[in-house]
Amino acid sequence: MRKEIRLAGTGGQGLILAGVILAEAAGVYEDRKVIQTQSYGPEARGGASKTDVIISDQEILYPKARQVDILACLSQKSCDAFLKDLKKDGIVINDTFYVRSCVAKNCHTLPLSEMTRKRFGREIFMNIVLLGALAELTKIVTVDSLKKALRGQVPPATLENNLQALELGALIVKGEA
Repeated sequence: MRKEIRLAGTGGQGLILAGVILAEAAGVYEDRKVIQTQSYGPEARGGASKTDVIISDQEILYPKARQVDILACLSQKSCDAFLKDLKKDGIVINDTFYVRSCVAKNCHTLPLSEMTRKRFGREIFMNIVLLGALAELTKIVTVDSLKKALRGQVPPATLENNLQALELGALIVKGEA
């Protein structure tokens, strides 16, 4: 099994952190081979941002994502830019507010930002909500592994909200949020 995942959006949305957490969950807590790379524009906030995570049961010989199995987009610009890199049978996860149009065959448009604002009063935890949704939808990692990885990656003062955000993402996919 080899899966290439790309989380893409705008700088400031926390996607790099989400990629690090996803990689740690798969590599440390699920004992798989993992590579995580990131790129972002020169702007501190508002520029393009993406992180690629490759998860495999075997050694990863090439560290760059070529054709992604899972594309999660938190901006229309990132959806437009990276849809070309999606495998024919790949899965797209989009936010209903930030992505207005997706032409992929297997596109899951979810109210991530809306539900995050409703639950927390702001979007600061949307990256973690996305991870919960991604785990529930794709089963690429477990929510439990994400929770373990999260504990070492976020400030202790925000841990409880981040744990709730993971659960919220899974509930959105289940239609229970």
